[in-house]
Order: sequence, then C-alpha cells, then structure tokens
Amino acid sequence: MLADTPGIHHVTGIVGAGQPAVDFYAGTLGLRLLHTTVNYEDVLQHHLYFGTGSGRPGSVFTVFPDPQGDPGRTGRPGYESVAFAVPPGSLSDWHERLSDGGHPVCDVDPEDRFGDDVLRTADPSGTTVELVASGGPGAPDCDRSGDSVAVRGLYGVTALPTDPYGAASVLDTLGFDYAAESGERIRYRAPGDRATVVDLLDRDGAYVREGPGTLHHVAVRVPDRDALLDWHRLFRERGVDVSRVKDRHFFHSLYVRGPGGLLVELATEAPTPDGPASDGLADSDVDGHATELSLPPRFADRRSLIEDHLPRIELPGSTEVTEE
Repeated sequence: MLADTPGIHHVTGIVGAGQPAVDFYAGTLGLRLLHTTVNYEDVLQHHLYFGTGSGRPGSVFTVFPDPQGDPGRTGRPGYESVAFAVPPGSLSDWHERLSDGGHPVCDVDPEDRFGDDVLRTADPSGTTVELVASGGPGAPDCDRSGDSVAVRGLYGVTALPTDPYGAASVLDTLGFDYAAESGERIRYRAPGDRATVVDLLDRDGAYVREGPGTLHHVAVRVPDRDALLDWHRLFRERGVDVSRVKDRHFFHSLYVRGPGGLLVELATEAPTPDGPASDGLADSDVDGHATELSLPPRFADRRSLIEDHLPRIELPGSTEVTEE
C-alpha cells in the first residue's frame, strides 16, 4: 500500500516578464527568492522559485516567465487560483499593503469558502492569488521572522476540471479526502499539517489557454524516488497518463494527467544527490535571496550562452523575507 501524500509540494504558474513577478512575490508578498534557474524544457527562459525560510515543500511557488507569450486564459481543465496561508486577523494589513502597491483587492464571502476568511488579488500577469487567514489545518508552522502578518506558506489551490468526478478519483488515489461541499465548490483535504487543500469547481466554462496569468500545475509531496517509482507503476496499471520519472535537480518528479484533465506533479521531499543539502529547496550556502543563476551540472557547459540570453533579475527595493 502506498502512503498517502501529506499535501502540496509546490504550485507553478506562468507569468510574463520575470522582474514584475519578483517585485510581486518577493517584494509585495515578502517571499524569499529561493532559486533563479532555468526552465529545463527551454533553458533560454527563467524558472523562478519563491518560498518561506528554507523553502520546505508546502511553502514553494514557482513561475515560468514567458515575456513574449500571449496572455493566458483561466479555464478547464486548469487551476483558477493559488492560495497562501497568512495569520488570523492579518487580512486588513494585507488589504492595505496590496492596495498601496496598486494591486486589485477584494474580499471573498466566507460562506463561499467553508468559513475561511479570504482576500483575493492578482499578480502583474493576472494570476489569481488568494490569502487565507488560517491558524488551523492546512497552515504551516508559525513564522519566526518578526513580521506578524508574513505569509506562512501555501494553503491550497482551486481547480477547474473538465470532469470533477474524474479529478476527485485522482485526489482520492493520492490520499486526499472529501471534506465539504457548498454550491459549485467541493473541498478535498490531504492528511498533512500544511498546504493540504484542493477545491474542485463543478461548473461549465471556457477551456484553458496556457500562457501568462495561468497556473501550470500543482505538485504533491512523496517521500523519495523509490516511492515515486511505485506511484508510476500504480498509475500505469490503472491506465492513467503518467510521465517518466524526471530529475528536476532540486527533487525528482513525475506528471499525471487524470480523467479530470488536471496536470498534477508528484515531487519528492528528499532532494536529489546534486540538490540542496537542507531540509527545504533553498541552497544552504545562500543567505537571503538567490539572484545568481543556478544551473544543474548537465547545463554547466552552456552557462555563458544562457546567461547572455536571460535578463538580469534584481531584487525589489524593500523586501521582507519570511522564515519558517
């Protein structure tokens, strides 16, 4: 029997230019820029990792910048929004911070979110970002940076599958349990202590158009590569579309696209041999933000070409760095 996933590992979105994304996620939201690396499928484009503290799985949000890409459209089968956990009672502070930064802000009716207090905004590319005031299940450990309203990590995602029942079957296989239902929203929750919520929306709508402003995939946590191979066999036996196991430098992973159409990655909590030697995705020898380009050994001989092509990433003028 395979062990249930304890929750989300990371969420990945697509943005336009990389610098506005850094200004928003590292500046406005106060996340740490964990890695400035490249998209392994297209090494002439960035892949930026953000998170809290050591970047432990469950706190990480990454983006693929695509400056020349046509704007995306949220739809089926895809993800409507990503949610970050913030401390109870902090949403008024966040409302002010976001408004002062020129970002759109609106409150979400708690009755539509099973009692959660939620603030909705958007990043510069139009990706829907939510802040959930949570001190209960799904919230990571408390922050120790001294910022009393700092982001604690991921809370969850809201998904738009083509077939909610098919998507639910994948979640059930991974170990998510049905938790609640209200209107068109169905909540599933993993048994872990952080980043545990996936909401499925049962509604019609346009089909997703991948591009800046959309979320690409959600990754869930598995312990190590051996467990990943077991999951690979299980999904193949069940006739589910599953990729080969891939070396993502910081972790190993595979991708599943089940009957609901959602792209789900399974990613290891244990690092790869060449990955960071820490309890998270951050490099242990990097203090603060990682603006220098990090490349896996297989791309080392192409460093000059890659660096000449990629734009320089600069930190915002004032940044709060969260800790776990």
